[in-house]
Amino acid sequence: MTIVPVSLGDRSYDVAIAAGALAHAGERLKSYARGGRFVVVTDEHVAAAQLPKLTASLEAAGLTVEPIVLPAGESTKSWEQLAALSDRLLGLGIERSDNIIALGGGVIGDLVGFAASILKRGCGFVQVPTTLLAQVDSSVGGKTAINTPAGKNLIGAFHQPSHVLIDPDTIDTLPRREVGAGYAEVVKYGLIDDPVFFDWCEANGEHLLAGDPAARTHAIATSIAAKARIVAADERETTGVRALLNLGHTFGHALEAETGFGTRLLHGEGVACGMALAFRYSARLGYCEPEDAARVSAHLKAAGLPVTLAEAGVDTSGEVLVGHMLHDKKMAGGKLPFLLAHGIGRTFLAKGVDLADVAAFLDGERDS
Repeated sequence: MTIVPVSLGDRSYDVAIAAGALAHAGERLKSYARGGRFVVVTDEHVAAAQLPKLTASLEAAGLTVEPIVLPAGESTKSWEQLAALSDRLLGLGIERSDNIIALGGGVIGDLVGFAASILKRGCGFVQVPTTLLAQVDSSVGGKTAINTPAGKNLIGAFHQPSHVLIDPDTIDTLPRREVGAGYAEVVKYGLIDDPVFFDWCEANGEHLLAGDPAARTHAIATSIAAKARIVAADERETTGVRALLNLGHTFGHALEAETGFGTRLLHGEGVACGMALAFRYSARLGYCEPEDAARVSAHLKAAGLPVTLAEAGVDTSGEVLVGHMLHDKKMAGGKLPFLLAHGIGRTFLAKGVDLADVAAFLDGERDS
């Protein structure tokens, strides 16, 4: 088992990574149960694929399991589902000393984490992420949220989990497209500040996507270690360091908004296209070499991810896409900072970017 610590003072916790961990979760997690009981929140798809294994392990450790099964899909990150989940948790007598288990992908992790942050003014939760995207990104760092008609993740809170347990074997049940979407977030860590890891992705990405256990575990552990380091330096995104984790997200969220935050464009696919756009826009501004932008697009495309507006299924004006960006959480003083790059592994936060120029760039991308 690989242990990656997330060092945040009295909010510190460990991320435990091991193939087959779900079958042995009871012994690992029983110290987080109050009164020998866990409430496990999951969705319909994960309940069928993973809940029986987790339940059996918890019960073998002498624990009682109360499952709550929610609808699957991005639409579950809503006011309605937050209210319904909160009512059910309160009905089960959740106390501040409890830990709720979030078993699922980013949707379940975000929703359960936010519910935990507001129930009784804050109770504990344990992340057991079952998608590659959640394992390398959303399960660590304490960002929790729901979506609104105005945009993605606009209502939420910082609320760190008590523990994160990652079983890479859960990825085996995912469709290839969903694994590819998670892989975009793996590549992101190389592009932020680790060019050697991006080299590794170029050499090993196809093995990871094909299910190679060693490649998968290495990518997850490296990604989590990178995120833990950044989160420890800037937990609440106040100094600009943690903002680096949003590479590709400003463009990507605009694409997701345009396509309806659904299955037309998965979150990781939007991030992939957003990173390709961010590098091409950086080249347009003279920040990085066109060859770097081409290299990023080539690798993402080889992984089956969209790198152009057409491939993302978007055919609208730059002005409309920039309009979506105006709802971005990073807006400050009417300005929207952009994550751009001086090269591979050299991402930086650019302030004062001309949104009219961004719109013109996107119009050019649409016509190319």
